[in-house]
Amino acid sequence: MKNFPEHVLVQTTPAGEPVAVERGGRQWLVAEEPLRWFERINWWERSARMPRGQGRIDVEVWRVQARLGRNPRSDLATLELERDQMGGGWQLRAWT
Repeated sequence: MKNFPEHVLVQTTPAGEPVAVERGGRQWLVAEEPLRWFERINWWERSARMPRGQGRIDVEVWRVQARLGRNPRSDLATLELERDQMGGGWQLRAWT
């Protein structure tokens, strides 16, 4: 059983849409149109202080369906990704 969140590398289009996810040395290519939404979070659960200049914290979340590499027979996996608004990195929140 894997504990989430897990840091992953995500390649994006110039508009910021995920196209590939690298996890554990393997590359998963996004095969279907991704879905994006924003969630309000309880900042006090993640940090001792609210980041300066922000009145609220919203988190950008993407749900993608991806295949392992370029293998068309690979089953689709559904990944939920969260973009770190402060540092620009990515975390894998869920994997099904």
